[in-house]
Amino acid sequence: MLDGMDLEFSEDEIQRYSRHILLAEVGGTGQARLKAARVLVVGAGGLGSPVVLYLAAAGVGTIGIVDDDRVELSNLQRQIAHTTGRLGTRKAESAAEAGIAINPGVRIEAHATRLTADNAAALIAGYDIVCDGTDNFATRFLVADACVLGRRTLVSAAVLRFEGQLSVFKPHAHDGAPCYRCLFPEAPPDGVVPSCSEAGVLGAVTGVMGTLQATETLKEILGIGESLSGRLLIWDALATRFRMVRLRQDPACALCGPDATIRDLSQHRDSAVPACAV
Repeated sequence: MLDGMDLEFSEDEIQRYSRHILLAEVGGTGQARLKAARVLVVGAGGLGSPVVLYLAAAGVGTIGIVDDDRVELSNLQRQIAHTTGRLGTRKAESAAEAGIAINPGVRIEAHATRLTADNAAALIAGYDIVCDGTDNFATRFLVADACVLGRRTLVSAAVLRFEGQLSVFKPHAHDGAPCYRCLFPEAPPDGVVPSCSEAGVLGAVTGVMGTLQATETLKEILGIGESLSGRLLIWDALATRFRMVRLRQDPACALCGPDATIRDLSQHRDSAVPACAV
């Protein structure tokens, strides 16, 4: 994995990342891994904002942002990558500007486009890890399917009102690891689960979950700690309580099971995929 990685750092980089380099679990080699990594963030909203900012601050070398929405006033209660002065700006471009302002040494690729069945595979293929911070099941299932088919690790988070959940899905990495469809085989019928725009969300809850999502992404890049693969973290902010649920691969899973029937993304062409981020 070290092949082709740049282990040379400038004096500015050494100073910038000094607190990382001091960590035995990271060090210079780990910082080089971060510099060589490519992460795609789907949705530049309440979750995607802290993910982009912390990945940029950490020195992740290439960060892609997919979002075709524009910054609105109602976003600013939680989407901290954006500012009042950038109202009306494409969210992907606004978040990229915020990340570069923190760390001009990273490359941020703004994809101001809607993720579709036609472009998802190609976009995801250009990155090592995908962070999903979207606000609707249509996009979540598209991202999850594309990650399994493209053998990419998915770090998925979701929030609603005062609660959040987080997991890592990488069935390509080891036998028995579940995918997103092992947890949710199909999307619930329209109207059963409200979106944040319908039910509301406490702004800081998205910040906590997005920061946890960024942390798990950094762990996956560095290969340190215990992965959330096979586990679902659930946080109740009102009770200040975390709990962990064990996940198992579904042998009948249509996406990652031995008799999988989902072989491409064609089924997603029949449904409109919203661009909403939390």
